[in-house]
Amino acid sequence: MNAATLEPPTAPGAAVARAVDAACARVAPTWPLDRFIAVNPYWGWRGRPMPDAAARLATLAGTRLTMPRPWFRAEWAAGRLDERHLDLAAADLGDPGLAAGARAVLASATEPATPPLRRLPLVSDLVDGTRPGPVPGRTWTDLLVHQIGQHAAAHVDAGQATWGPEPDRGLFAAWRGDPAVTHGFRWRRGAAGARAVLASLPAEPLDAIAVMLGDLCVPEPAHEAYLTAVLASVNGWAAWCAFLRWEARLAGGDDATLVELLAVRLGWEWLLVGELDGEGGGDGDDALASWAAAWARVDDVTADNLAAQRVDWVLQAAVERTYQDGLVAGLAAAPAVAPAPAAGDGVERAGRPDVQAVFCIDVRSEVFRRALEAEAPTVHTRGFAGFFGMPIAYTPASSALTRPQLPGLLAPALAVTDVDDAGSDAPASGRAAALAERRRWEGFRRLPSSMFSYVETLGLPYAAKLVKESLPHTHAPERWEDEGLGAGAGALRPRLALVAEDPAAAAALAARVLTGMGLRAGFAPLVLLCGHGSRTANNPHAAGLDCGACGGQAGDVNARVLAAVLNDAAVRAELRSLGVDVPDTTWFVPGLHVTTTDTVELFDTDLVPAAHRPLVEDLERWLAAAGARARAERAPSLGLGDLASSPRDLERAVLARATDWSQVRPEWGLAGNAAFVVAPRARTRPLDLEGRAFLHDYDWRQDTDLGVLTLILTAPMVVTNWINLQYHASTVDNGRYGSGNKVLHNVVGGRIGVFEGNGGDLRIGLPIQSLHDGEVLRHRPLRLSVFVEAPRDAIDTVIEGHEVVQHLALNGWLHLLRIDPATGAVEERTPGGWRARPAGPAVA
Repeated sequence: MNAATLEPPTAPGAAVARAVDAACARVAPTWPLDRFIAVNPYWGWRGRPMPDAAARLATLAGTRLTMPRPWFRAEWAAGRLDERHLDLAAADLGDPGLAAGARAVLASATEPATPPLRRLPLVSDLVDGTRPGPVPGRTWTDLLVHQIGQHAAAHVDAGQATWGPEPDRGLFAAWRGDPAVTHGFRWRRGAAGARAVLASLPAEPLDAIAVMLGDLCVPEPAHEAYLTAVLASVNGWAAWCAFLRWEARLAGGDDATLVELLAVRLGWEWLLVGELDGEGGGDGDDALASWAAAWARVDDVTADNLAAQRVDWVLQAAVERTYQDGLVAGLAAAPAVAPAPAAGDGVERAGRPDVQAVFCIDVRSEVFRRALEAEAPTVHTRGFAGFFGMPIAYTPASSALTRPQLPGLLAPALAVTDVDDAGSDAPASGRAAALAERRRWEGFRRLPSSMFSYVETLGLPYAAKLVKESLPHTHAPERWEDEGLGAGAGALRPRLALVAEDPAAAAALAARVLTGMGLRAGFAPLVLLCGHGSRTANNPHAAGLDCGACGGQAGDVNARVLAAVLNDAAVRAELRSLGVDVPDTTWFVPGLHVTTTDTVELFDTDLVPAAHRPLVEDLERWLAAAGARARAERAPSLGLGDLASSPRDLERAVLARATDWSQVRPEWGLAGNAAFVVAPRARTRPLDLEGRAFLHDYDWRQDTDLGVLTLILTAPMVVTNWINLQYHASTVDNGRYGSGNKVLHNVVGGRIGVFEGNGGDLRIGLPIQSLHDGEVLRHRPLRLSVFVEAPRDAIDTVIEGHEVVQHLALNGWLHLLRIDPATGAVEERTPGGWRARPAGPAVA
């Protein structure tokens, strides 16, 4: 290319830096496999209305945010899309005439079809359109993404490989200096010539980006859009680099790996200009000039894509409002909420429950809570965030691994480790040696020279273990956390040192947690704090089935830590000075709901006072019965419907399913999630919400300063939005935002993520098996409907004070609805204010 003849625009450093920052801000992070949490992959676009963001993403990445039109026709045919909602949805978009177009889509099996969207090409796309790929059957784009994937995987490896690049070199510097970068490509100027061109780039990523943008002649107003498209072409690795930046910023620092990845991918664009064919076989300057001119029209292309999808957004809104119909009717018909208990009436009032059971707001808990309440009417359940308000990082006894046990939005502030009742980790004395021995063998196994000797040395003994675990069985999968503990494991408990060091500070933390739960008075004799987790075998995405609110970990550690804090006599004494009187007749017991099998395990029951033990035994019976009821409800979705009437056989079947190495669908996780209800349990207790609703208890009468409501709408609502839109994105575009076929997964870097196959872009999001049962979708991509029972001005105050709530609620990334506490009537929040939301006919 002769870049000088194209008169590239000037690219001042500050303007380029702003464009780079803006492009990087569009990328949502992805968490590692061992801390896998749900993420809204559109998070960087939340400041725009969702249809506008969809149009921009279509232009830059070629993705859609809604399903193909045949899906909407199928929803209509199944009675899950009520035509009467088309008119209001069209009016909300400012064009009532769109309703006619939507009806035409539903009425015809073929026309009008899903409209094609226009994506502006990258240079690699131009080369693919003019020259065959350097390897038969592979395009230039395929190969460059593969090369970037291999380079990035080696650079950020988390310990899987023993050999790797120099750790002190940045991603861009390592790529720029790697002689293997240009191998495997048929360069017109030869591999040596390509390396020489690459070496001419500035060493600093930002300087290199400025030079390359100038040489590519991208108009300055299009810099941000073009760089966003460049990152979107390696979206998986960009998401991982965004995670490194997210973690660094939570810790008060920063990380430049995402900028370096952008420089690497842009470097390929820059290199490939020399491979362009122009008209008549020229040097490609004409093709580059035409291409750069197209990027000057990025806003026009976006406007065209927005217009092409307006009918699709009418259909999307109509199917969501149809789902809401049943909820609106059910919530409005619920009995009036009882008066709030007065502080101090505690456990003395008549009709108090035997047990208060606090579960995570997770949709899977809704099924179990209904089952438990049906089996034991004297058990009252509550919903609260599954990390139980404990901002902790947990270090298992004698382990060097520390993991956060709280939402990825937050950084841990307190440390927890395992100790016995005397405050010692002595029962784990053999654990350090066992873990060290394991690390030595793992290091030997990873050495290239041990490829065959490892098998010869350990093959036969290890084969017995493989055979044992691969045969049908019902014991839980082995966990490294238990290695070396032996019989001493039961004597160790996760504990917060703050309790002994500063009971007043521990009490202040406990008071905040109890306030968030709405449990400052009226305590039952027994309070169950029930976290949740999933136990599966041979599943790289296992953490994704654990508690997303707990950093992708099971919630048992958090539940045990909080129970110990609340049972401590010194903490209770300090709580009384804060206006929270936990009676001596109340005991907190921690538990874990295993969502794969719907079993509940209680912990630390040896510490329960004698007076409470009969009630604990009753609770264990109720939990077992509730588990059987919940399994029977879930059985048809697991293909076990024929066992629903045989509780023992069904239990054995789900246990075997959870430990089956070949099982790609051990459970459905949060598939089907569609609503978040923030209200007293009395509002939802009469309803069967089918495991599709997050439930958070909230009583506005006890929240005089709106502190609890503010916390719910800025934290749990954000978490549920992330979950909802991760499932949404993985469904509507699994190729970009999902992780494909889990049968083909290969783990990258020990814990970073997965390839689908042996390379390419890092796959993020959910595998198709988490969304589809092989015949039909198990997740319907509906934006989250959030119902809050509170006065109108209270909700408006939170919206006005918090930009993130404004963005989510007013830009259409979720639906925010209000339940009137006095009448049960429902209204919805729109950009123009509140509007009545009449109930329609209940549908599926």
